[in-house]
Amino acid sequence: MSKTAELGAIAVMGAGAVGCYYGGMLARAGHDVTLIGRAQHVGAVRRGGLRMEIKGFDGNVPMRAAEEASAIRGAKLVLFSVKSPDTERAGSALAPHLDRDAVIVTLQNGVDNAERLAATLGREVVPAVVYAAVEMAGPGHVRHHGRGELVIGPSSASARIAVAFAAAGIPVEVSDNVSGTLWAKLVVNCAYNALSAITQLPYGRLVQGEGVPAVMRDVVDECLAVARAAGVEVPGDMHQATVRIAQTMPAQFSSTAQDLARGKPTEIDHLNGFVVRKGEALGVPTPSNRLLVSLVKLLERRATAPARSAS
Repeated sequence: MSKTAELGAIAVMGAGAVGCYYGGMLARAGHDVTLIGRAQHVGAVRRGGLRMEIKGFDGNVPMRAAEEASAIRGAKLVLFSVKSPDTERAGSALAPHLDRDAVIVTLQNGVDNAERLAATLGREVVPAVVYAAVEMAGPGHVRHHGRGELVIGPSSASARIAVAFAAAGIPVEVSDNVSGTLWAKLVVNCAYNALSAITQLPYGRLVQGEGVPAVMRDVVDECLAVARAAGVEVPGDMHQATVRIAQTMPAQFSSTAQDLARGKPTEIDHLNGFVVRKGEALGVPTPSNRLLVSLVKLLERRATAPARSAS
């Protein structure tokens, strides 16, 4: 059986850094991949393929690319990687074009996107946890900084996806506690993303700041308290896991920092903001997370506000 026959055609809805990385890895392994994304990236991929800058390889990978959600038609596997605030809008756009037997896997930040997308589509969505440090280095150019493994939830297709992805150099674990794993990633994101964005510092330099490790511990403690109140079992020692991130990815800027630097809206409402809202609903105080949300929101407004003219 050929690699393309194992999964069929693949479409990536929301071809940003994460979508381009996984789509590119699969295309390199011989799969039929279509990227669906913004005009500047689509144009670059159409002209010369997707440039992938990864360990041991820096070159262009030919594949199809489109701006329209209708390009998803015929795909048997859909990797859904739009920004969290765009989940319902993008889901509604692709819904009329989905094959009945297509498998949808969401590769998004946050813990509730699979649930939100499933409600929009009226069908099963497989949640996934992404552990990849990647960025768009330019139109049609994805740069990989480290890691790349996935944890996905159980489904009739999960074992087949894991085998095919592993053959493409993407380690995949199928977990019965993907909810807890999603929360574990959320906790780390809450500790790093906003602080990296506010300071515009990579993780290694960020944690050297006076008082920063203590602030991060407070953020983690609040997140874990909310998770416990929600009945979620978060695996592992999250304080140690948080410390390790700066050691393993010292040069990485958070996705929130990258968004702010480019004047784009962030996902803060679906990271620390989600913890704040969930804490309010469950009666758990989250003052450190609330402060980080407020600061990122202020910086978002400043980044998108029109320049003031000198009087």
